[in-house]
Amino acid sequence: MNFDPFVIPFNIGLYFILIYAVVRSVIWFRELSRPDKLRLQRGFFGRAFGQSLKEIFLESLIHRKILKSNPRLGYMHMSLAFGWFLLILFGTIEADIFGERHLNPPDRAIFFRFFNPDHGKTFFESSYAFMMDLILAFILSGLVLAVIKRFSSKVVGMKKTTKLKPLDKVALTSLWLIFPSRLIAESLTSGAYGTGSFLTGSLGEWFASFLPANELAYPFWWLYSLSLGTFFVLLPLTRYLHIPTELFLIFMRNSGIRTGDRPGTYSEVEVHSCSSCGMCIDVCQLGFSAGINTIQATYLMKGIRNREELHDIAHNCLMCGRCDQICPVGIEISPIRMIVRRTEDIENVYESRWKGYLRSRINVVTPRQETGTSYDFLPVRKQEKTDVLYFAGCMTHLTPSIKKAMVRILDASGLKWSFMDEDGGVCCGRPLMLEGNDREARELINHNSDLIWKSGARTLVTSCPICYKVFRESYYLDLEVLHHSQFIKNLIDEGLVDLNYLQKRVTYHTPCELGRRSGVYDEPLEVIKHVASLEATGYDNENSLCCGGSLGNIMLSREKRQKIAEDVTARLTACSPDSLITACPLCKKTLAQATSTRVMDIAELAVEAIAAVPEVKKTRRGVSKKKVIGETTATI
Repeated sequence: MNFDPFVIPFNIGLYFILIYAVVRSVIWFRELSRPDKLRLQRGFFGRAFGQSLKEIFLESLIHRKILKSNPRLGYMHMSLAFGWFLLILFGTIEADIFGERHLNPPDRAIFFRFFNPDHGKTFFESSYAFMMDLILAFILSGLVLAVIKRFSSKVVGMKKTTKLKPLDKVALTSLWLIFPSRLIAESLTSGAYGTGSFLTGSLGEWFASFLPANELAYPFWWLYSLSLGTFFVLLPLTRYLHIPTELFLIFMRNSGIRTGDRPGTYSEVEVHSCSSCGMCIDVCQLGFSAGINTIQATYLMKGIRNREELHDIAHNCLMCGRCDQICPVGIEISPIRMIVRRTEDIENVYESRWKGYLRSRINVVTPRQETGTSYDFLPVRKQEKTDVLYFAGCMTHLTPSIKKAMVRILDASGLKWSFMDEDGGVCCGRPLMLEGNDREARELINHNSDLIWKSGARTLVTSCPICYKVFRESYYLDLEVLHHSQFIKNLIDEGLVDLNYLQKRVTYHTPCELGRRSGVYDEPLEVIKHVASLEATGYDNENSLCCGGSLGNIMLSREKRQKIAEDVTARLTACSPDSLITACPLCKKTLAQATSTRVMDIAELAVEAIAAVPEVKKTRRGVSKKKVIGETTATI
């Protein structure tokens, strides 16, 4: 038997999606910038190619990242993706070995049992049939979980699943029909010819005992072909486009291409690579703490694809990075959300509310309307030469106990240091970036960079994780930038401060901008362990919780913020610690209002543990001072 018309729907769908994928990839490649084209070309023919194949296997087929965080959900995805891959791979080998000829067309592998109904009677054939049945059973077990998940997401450990558009429902239905229709078609054929293995053979024998198996098999082969063809044709029009797009994304990412701050080909590929798995819904604190379940990353991606109104989705976000961390595809969700914020044609309420917030609290200067976007109106400040430059930042000025603690630590270190914004000054530039005012932010950055350059400092220390991230990533500085937890760790290692061990049990809250955004995890923990007993909370490192006070979201009401903060503190103080330690002034201010447990910054904890602070003159301007190193006193 060489041909049967039932294979036509499958062939139409298969060649349609293959042609679409090739054409779409060519278009994306042509739309890349020249530097990104060169990166992709080098990556495709270099080491990145092997890394991409490895990632495709581990993440697109095995779904390793999902398995680690949610084994049941991971198994469901793995059984469908990896199982289907194995079915195609070994089905192709089966058609090549046991078929009438080599190098068969795809339909011969997919519908092998139809064209070779007697297959499976020899020992070798039956052994191979057993393996194919085992793979099909593996896929069907995941399919059962997928169907149950659609109606009860808690079965696979999820609080909520995503809603589907009508076309997505059709595509999903066709996907669900593929493997059951194959099972029934192969079983009926096996029952009619006395072949098959433990699954198809046993089921076929049972069918043949009371049904006309040979006559009924043909309609199910048609259903199998129609299901495959329908799914392939609908794939580019639905969320299932992520299946081929994700492969292209992996090659682009491993070649060194990144999202950037403007819409582009890479961000478009990322948007279409979202599988709407819903994992971002479960980890979003706006969902499980504040009851807001319409703005998560999966809805952002869906809204971009469908060209929907995105203001609320884009702006009502803590920008904490928990969704970025959990995304199994590795989509840079927060940068994409920032792109949407920048490109929205809406009234920028962000600007007026944020600037009003700062002006009402401290002497932080922002551009005045009458002077345009220039910072020339700022008084010229003489920046003295120093080794260490300390930048407190807006939120540290609003939390003076942290500022005082850092002044004591810097004095105790004996280092030559200067306070860059002691009397107020411009901020680091992050608020303007969040507003989408990049040109104004760049002018502000240039102003600060000039002060830093004139100081001659070799190290810039900041207490705010946001400032730390901005100074490292958005400034072009020829000096070391440290968060104060890193700086304190260095002082301890070099013996420049002597800290006693406090008889305290504490827990630690990892700030979003310091941890997930900047990758600083170890230094704060080492400082804390040096002076106190640190208790694990289950929300440590990458799994840390946002305090709720995020400046990236001005749409959130005070009541919602308070609810998030209370939820966070309840989880972090469940072991009844003496203190809750954090490393961000905004986090300290937010968490302290939501718990009776004492909330301290890591700098305050270090100051409490300082063994001795030598009497020194208030000479941070470069005059000699003494430092304590163990039991000896040295003069600098």
